[in-house]
Amino acid sequence: MFDKTSPFYIDFPGRIQAIQAEMAKEKIDLYLGSRLRTMSWTTDAFFPWRSFIVIPADGLPTAFTFVIDAARAADDSWLDEDHVLGFAPMGGQDQITQISDLIKEYLPLGGRVGVEAGMSNYLPEGYLTYYEYKAFEAALPDCTLINAHPIVDRLQMIKDIGTINRFREASRIVDVGHETVLAAIKNGGWKGMTETEIAGLAGYAMRKAGSTFEWSFTGGNEIAAGYRTGLAGGACTPATTKKIEAGEPLMVDIHALFGLACGDHSHNYLIGPASDRQLWHAKNFVDMVALTLKTYRAGISPSSLAAEMMDFAESRGFADFMVPGFEHGIGMLGDEWRIGKHDGPFPYWTDPDHEYLENEVLICAMQYACPDENIGFRYENPILLTKDGCEYMSKFPLAIEVIE
Repeated sequence: MFDKTSPFYIDFPGRIQAIQAEMAKEKIDLYLGSRLRTMSWTTDAFFPWRSFIVIPADGLPTAFTFVIDAARAADDSWLDEDHVLGFAPMGGQDQITQISDLIKEYLPLGGRVGVEAGMSNYLPEGYLTYYEYKAFEAALPDCTLINAHPIVDRLQMIKDIGTINRFREASRIVDVGHETVLAAIKNGGWKGMTETEIAGLAGYAMRKAGSTFEWSFTGGNEIAAGYRTGLAGGACTPATTKKIEAGEPLMVDIHALFGLACGDHSHNYLIGPASDRQLWHAKNFVDMVALTLKTYRAGISPSSLAAEMMDFAESRGFADFMVPGFEHGIGMLGDEWRIGKHDGPFPYWTDPDHEYLENEVLICAMQYACPDENIGFRYENPILLTKDGCEYMSKFPLAIEVIE
């Protein structure tokens, strides 16, 4: 990963310098990052515990995490062990004291400290809690805390080629998982299987292919069978012990991680015999996904895309079954939900009228739900926005097969 000739190489020192350049423009003397997306984007290491990163005006940053994981995080990161430190519940070693002491070394006379405060519907986002904010404020009486997370948000928006290639590889790994599931369920192989078994088969295949984590916090690999495919748009379905049954839909939404880039693809089946009504629903969804992928490109907005797609759904008579959203944001691990700019009418939600930019990566995410008929479908796939269209990274064929 750290070989400059590798297709997966990312210039992490360059990312830090880019943050520092933006800090200078905004007269921020030091940046204190606390979000998972910020930790991933700056360190190239997985930080599952509460963690922070201190970025001075120049020079290397220092990351802080729970002491039991600091050595492993340093080993994974491009930073050395002197710049990945552990905090612990001992005198002077707690996170507030350690981090504040370091900030005072950089800013002995005080200054403007950029922090990350806000809200999200993503559980492990990592914005400062009220307690943390007040504790840092009290520990740094000569400093002024400034909400500065838009610096990292802006810099994350356009993906470099190393990041793009990591997404491509993560998506290739997801396709291996789908191929394994299809081979296992066809020709009656689904009989007696449970959702959890399918999740495990996919997970094992992806691990063998190089995945390091089923990254989704919604239960790892999400599998839904029968009526569960139609629940509330089918947007979160951790696998259960429900058995796969004849005559029911099956949704397989699996996740891989490669170099902190996320692979995420949902594929749908009908376990035969399939009724004419089920096949009608399936054709609606496949046609809708195909049109959405054809329409995505730089220069359009979430609202204009949604309006065009919902007009199509209305013309075909299935608008009532479509959830009117077509994406969720994606970056390195931790950047799952914010799509593009979020300076629209609702604070910390995506501005529906912002225009997508070339070389953005996001998840094309669509839900079709008819709970009254115990049927629903989901499609998710990382896409790279280009000037004239999009590259969808999972290559598993778009279809809803009937499995006998």
